Amino acid sequence: MRQISPVFFTGMMVVAIMATLSGCAELAYYRQAAAGQQELWQARRPVTAVLADATTPLELRQRLEIAQALRDFATTELALPDNRSYRDYADLQRPWVVKNVFAAPELSLTPRQWCFLVVGCLSYRGYFDTEAADRLAAELRAAGDDVYVANITAYSTLGWFADPLLNTFMDWPTGRLAELMFHELAHQRLYIADDTAFNEAFATAVGQLGAERWLQQRGTMREQQEYATDRRRRQQFLQLTAETRAQLATLYASSQRAPEKRAGKQRILEALRARYQALKQDWGGYAGYDRWFMQDLNNAKLAGVSTYHRQVPAFLALFEREGRDFARFYQAVEALGRLPLVERQARLRELSPMPVSFQHIHTIHLS
Repeated sequence: MRQISPVFFTGMMVVAIMATLSGCAELAYYRQAAAGQQELWQARRPVTAVLADATTPLELRQRLEIAQALRDFATTELALPDNRSYRDYADLQRPWVVKNVFAAPELSLTPRQWCFLVVGCLSYRGYFDTEAADRLAAELRAAGDDVYVANITAYSTLGWFADPLLNTFMDWPTGRLAELMFHELAHQRLYIADDTAFNEAFATAVGQLGAERWLQQRGTMREQQEYATDRRRRQQFLQLTAETRAQLATLYASSQRAPEKRAGKQRILEALRARYQALKQDWGGYAGYDRWFMQDLNNAKLAGVSTYHRQVPAFLALFEREGRDFARFYQAVEALGRLPLVERQARLRELSPMPVSFQHIHTIHLS
């Protein structure tokens, strides 16, 4: 599965400890989460053991060595948690780790939310169990919602367990791999319950800033150019989707009747596809976003893009305000996180140097 950019959307799962709550009305959901986490644990091996194994392919060996250097860099240079995360490797024998289900009403860009123990409310529902994810998606579609099922290549247990490196992302270019690892470790550094947009924008900013610092200090010219090209494409993709969201928001807020809004929605989405084809020509035919545009192009998918990126410019501005010092930056973000939600959002708007979404992004999963 091709990602839009690093996860992207991040696939956070409710972890195995929750499955012990026998009184939970959604015990089946927590059981599949526990089973998936157990599968992941059973597949993992210490990176040192994989590197010492003579049968380990050379390409994987090289990627693991880079990943371990990135892991050390995260602690020494980015002030991210020093723990066992990304010191193990797991091959899940599939290209994704979890599937996230996103949904939004037919004529609204406001995503549905699901609430969980410990992590609070999120704008998606994550599954290790493919059939369970598909069942929920079918139920939501039958009820009239727009639905998007994303293949997620990485996720975080928020420090509850030591997250391993996974086969699902080990072949990514070095800049993308760095961004992903730093993003996920940022979730362990700070997580605010019931504020998905805040958490993802913060982690996205850390991932991008950390990847840039790594490439400046240790990257090759080719890696720097590759990452810059990828970031430029992602920025253009976000601008394209943000403009489409604005058009849809205006349509949905209008006084038109529902049938007219449905027709207008389809015209706007078709125009989005056409504009993407034109953008591809500027990219020399690069087709990395093709599958994203081919499947489930709807409110749920567009809402997900906004949720994960609209506050990133504010965090980047805060990093500059704190002298590009990661420790000071985290302290400032923690102070923001202690504010009531409405005040926190207002402060982020004050910090943001420009309208939503156009500057920076992290990888979300395309399907």
